[in-house]
Amino acid sequence: MIAKHKGEIPFVILLLPFLLGIWLGLSFPSITFIYWTTIPLLSLSLAFIILNIGYAKFSIYKSRWMGGVLTNLILFFAGWFCVIENNELNQPAHFSKQPSQYLIARINSEPILKNDLVRFTTAIEQEVSDKQQHKATGTLLVAIKDTASRQLKYGDVLLLPSKYTNVDPPFNPAEFNYKKYLAGQNIYQQIYLYKGQYHLLRHDKGNPFISYALKLRRQLIEKLKLHMRDTSAINVASTLILGYKADLSNDLLQAYSKTGTIHILSVSGGHVAIIYLMLSFLLGFLDRYKRGKLIKAVIIVSLIWYYSLLTGFSPAVCRAAVMISLVIIGKTYSRYINTLNILAASAFFLLLYNPLYIVDVGFQLSYLSVAGMVILQPLIYEWFKFKQPWADKLWAICSVSIAAQLITFPLGAFYFHQFPVYFLISNLFIILPAEVIIILGATYLALPQMAFVSATLGWLLEKSILLMNKVLTIIEYAPFASIGKIWFTTAEYILVYGVMICLFYFLFNRKVWLLKASLGLILIAGLSTSFKRFGAIKTDSITFLNLRKHSGLIFKHADKAFIVTDLPYTDKNYQYSIQPCLDSNKVADTSVFKPNQNIVSPFLVKHGNLIQFNKVKLLIFNKNIQKISLPQKLKVDYIYLTGNPHITLVQLTNNYLFATLIIDSNNSDHSVTEWEKQANDAHVKYYSLKRNKSFIALSN
Repeated sequence: MIAKHKGEIPFVILLLPFLLGIWLGLSFPSITFIYWTTIPLLSLSLAFIILNIGYAKFSIYKSRWMGGVLTNLILFFAGWFCVIENNELNQPAHFSKQPSQYLIARINSEPILKNDLVRFTTAIEQEVSDKQQHKATGTLLVAIKDTASRQLKYGDVLLLPSKYTNVDPPFNPAEFNYKKYLAGQNIYQQIYLYKGQYHLLRHDKGNPFISYALKLRRQLIEKLKLHMRDTSAINVASTLILGYKADLSNDLLQAYSKTGTIHILSVSGGHVAIIYLMLSFLLGFLDRYKRGKLIKAVIIVSLIWYYSLLTGFSPAVCRAAVMISLVIIGKTYSRYINTLNILAASAFFLLLYNPLYIVDVGFQLSYLSVAGMVILQPLIYEWFKFKQPWADKLWAICSVSIAAQLITFPLGAFYFHQFPVYFLISNLFIILPAEVIIILGATYLALPQMAFVSATLGWLLEKSILLMNKVLTIIEYAPFASIGKIWFTTAEYILVYGVMICLFYFLFNRKVWLLKASLGLILIAGLSTSFKRFGAIKTDSITFLNLRKHSGLIFKHADKAFIVTDLPYTDKNYQYSIQPCLDSNKVADTSVFKPNQNIVSPFLVKHGNLIQFNKVKLLIFNKNIQKISLPQKLKVDYIYLTGNPHITLVQLTNNYLFATLIIDSNNSDHSVTEWEKQANDAHVKYYSLKRNKSFIALSN
């Protein structure tokens, strides 16, 4: 199924211990573990060399297992070592290790304008203290709100104040882990700047190849705008052909995501394959000459890597470029190539270059989908046989889509919490338009401006994209278009992969124990999800959310929830911080109320600022009631300080008797510090949401 013997797939075998070492390195990335990796790595490598030199002398051929064990151990420690070496925080000159006044930073990514903020990453080159410059390293994420910053380009050198902050972890349940996402790119600090807080020192000091590629891409995007009028069509063309995603709207992204075709918007293997087939067809005449095949291979490989440079050298494009380059070389010299081995080889060398690629979602899904096509597609294709050529070709395309979707489903559900029901239909409808769009777009961009030809190609390109978007929108809003609120734990999605491996291997060799194993894993996964759902439904809780400048409370009872917040349901912060919490807790029925609204329900009563939830009493203390004096103390379980009221803890205790004080994140830093000090002095139990995780109080 995968290979006739393991000699065909050496890189698959070698990749496994290397991946295990990377995984351990991600769990223990500190420089303190460098000796745990360096000493065993050097010792094992030396032993491997000595044993190979003395192969006959020591009769190593009698213990063949020794070489395999040494190789696996070397690769395991090499993976761990690569992660530690690649982690910028382990560098002694990292800018966060020493205090400084200013940082000299070079922009090392294309600045992106979104919501009036210009965002980009910078490579720190020097730090400045007392007018003295010292070498520094590290990556800093920069966001600037200033119209002049829109002129900044890749390679510009800036003088920045050293007032950066560490990237915050997720504060609310099931919230997207932005800190982990940035850590996968070696980014741990960020800075927000306004007009006059930064200075441009020099222009064009970046890598000349990348500068050229980004400049050319901007020119090509402007060329698309010459003969295309629809903004959404231009944005899709820029993404689909050139890998520029900055201008894509959230509505378009949602349409592609819900229909299971989001992969089309990531320039990857399919796009590179289309470029390869187009170039192969155009250069087919070279096959007639003596050295024509070699010349053809050199031209195609060069153009594919040029295209990879143009699209930003994403892991998916690099993987595809490496694979197709090896395939072209193999075909040129008539060598047999195992596709799975090429896939593993490309992964091995990319991870050797940057082991953090492994935490990139695009990298994971891209490699999994290709592996699914290689391993599962032949098995799925054998399920049905068609005599008509057109039907057989259609089923072959369907089998590719099914294989890719099946193998990426557990990981996709783990990350995106949904499953596109009509993925097969949407992929069938999008394959041909996507190929047409890429070919039309590449032809339009490659040709010089010719009035009639360029206008015709631009018109066809725009109409093709609009038709594709319309079809996907129809599928998106079809009944039961997607299954949402899927929340797998790491153990659960690994169990699902175990089920898939056992079932497909059973279809290959029909061993009964594989079927029994898959049924056992299904039972374990089912029990895990059932207990998790049962626990969520049986638990009543109050969640005090950390919404930074806003307030938010969730009162959850079984699968129902009342949300008291000043955020509207349509606000992006609601969707980012509140909705994931509701979905992960299996909440099916939600009601959103403003803080000044009253609520009456069987389990929750809110009158003014006083709330009774089951047997728990809660008082929302804000500016509306800060001047109220009570004749006798009101007993409550929680006081929720929000909206920055002018109150002292002594004044609170004079009017209220409470068990726990909750300090909201929307209060000023000064007020929070004062209340914390007063609570510590008075030995009052409190919890501050400022730069802390949300507080969950169980009410049953």
